[in-house]
Amino acid sequence: MATKARLKEHYAANVVPALTKDFGYKNPMAVPKIEKVSLNIGLGEATGNSKLMDGAVNELGTISGQRAVVTKAKKSIAAFKLREGMPIGCMVTLRGDRMYEFLDRLMNVALPRVRDFRGVSPKSFDGRGNYTLGLKDQLIFPEIDYNKVEKLKGMNVCITTTAKTDAEGLALLKHMGMPFRQ
Repeated sequence: MATKARLKEHYAANVVPALTKDFGYKNPMAVPKIEKVSLNIGLGEATGNSKLMDGAVNELGTISGQRAVVTKAKKSIAAFKLREGMPIGCMVTLRGDRMYEFLDRLMNVALPRVRDFRGVSPKSFDGRGNYTLGLKDQLIFPEIDYNKVEKLKGMNVCITTTAKTDAEGLALLKHMGMPFRQ
């Protein structure tokens, strides 16, 4: 039998009671939880060099433990030398135990490796309790081999929650262990 994710156990044991106390939920199903985590790498320069896309897909797969999907352009834009259907990025959506494992690694291993790290901004909520975080390079994850990277690629990490407001989303992520700036 597979072991339960450490962050999932922490959520059930500590976060649910703390949020119930803070917000006064009557029903345990009303307590906000993390629904999914989406990782996205946008590669506009892949229009000129298609080899960059293979590296991005492999790195995203290594970081997430799941195969990345290549995203294609929906419209042609002549100014960017872009045609409809050209590959311009890749993404992965994580749910369940893989999502908790990734968040655990992100909060406890990867983010502390960022140079001059003082915490993530608490202002990056979208108004509905979802949080988006931009990372400048993929080397903060220990799974990525420094010697095999040909180009630094940033990525977006979108954490989708069932929270109704930003305050609930902030409280949820704070209790989960996200290092927010003071």
